[in-house]
Amino acid sequence: MNEDVHQRAEHLLAASKVEGTSPAEQEWLEAHLESCVPCAEYTAALERAVASLRSVSIPLDPALVRATQLRVRLRAQELREQESRMCGLWISCAFSWALGVLSAPLLWWGFRWVGRHMALPDLAWQTAFALWWVMPAAAATAVLAGLRARASSENGFLESPRR
Repeated sequence: MNEDVHQRAEHLLAASKVEGTSPAEQEWLEAHLESCVPCAEYTAALERAVASLRSVSIPLDPALVRATQLRVRLRAQELREQESRMCGLWISCAFSWALGVLSAPLLWWGFRWVGRHMALPDLAWQTAFALWWVMPAAAATAVLAGLRARASSENGFLESPRR
């Protein structure tokens, strides 16, 4: 038999114990194990190893268990609070975008009026209109980047750029 078939079977066995396999892969594996004695023996050995690992009991210090449970509860509470703050942020963003969309025609009209009143070229007042929308986001980005750099330097390390 082909060595790749056995390697595939071993890979699927490991995957079925950790993350699960698709029904088609599971069907292929079962058919292969029926016809391949070495892979069936390997499966039996793997089952015995997993069963023996599950039978091992590790005694834990009760104080360690309580401390771990406390930290897990505190982290869960922190995540719930963070989620509720993010909900408010999303609502604020949606409200901001809705107001932006509703006010865009009025601003366009205002910039056009000022541009024509001051005899500016169309490109000048249209660029000013575009900058009116871009500059707040650019300023917020710059402030957040500065705060992040400051926090990194206060912690004694610089974060590597994300790709």
